[in-house]
Amino acid sequence: MSERTASAYNVVRRYVKWSAAAGLVYLPVVDIAAVTAVQLKMVHELAKLYEIPFTQDRAKAIVGSLVASVTPQLMAGAALSALAPVLSAMPLIAPIVGIGAKPTFNAAATYALGRVFVQHFESGGTLLDMDADAMREHYRREYQAAKA
Repeated sequence: MSERTASAYNVVRRYVKWSAAAGLVYLPVVDIAAVTAVQLKMVHELAKLYEIPFTQDRAKAIVGSLVASVTPQLMAGAALSALAPVLSAMPLIAPIVGIGAKPTFNAAATYALGRVFVQHFESGGTLLDMDADAMREHYRREYQAAKA
């Protein structure tokens, strides 16, 4: 593994942690905005590492398209976030379900996203030539692997 590839995976690991932390925010919409901001920042840092021009609008479109492919799983995490006040009345269930689920979903989504971008950039791709539709299945596989 090259030094640049190792650096890229270090970037991904760092943003996975931030993404998981964003999952601890139990405010609907705010939590989604926080994790999206973390993911875009990660893509921006990866693009800089690979010396690839970064366009926020293009990155948002790609991130949104890829993350949407696992939306049912992410929505389950969002539903748990919305149920946090109810779950908090159940002292044994709330810590297990409420604290663990959403950060785990966010971390898995961010990890998968990072892996897809690193692979694409390693193969000489840019944000402009990245086909989110073509990468969707690869993203889903990475997401499932990250959850495991």
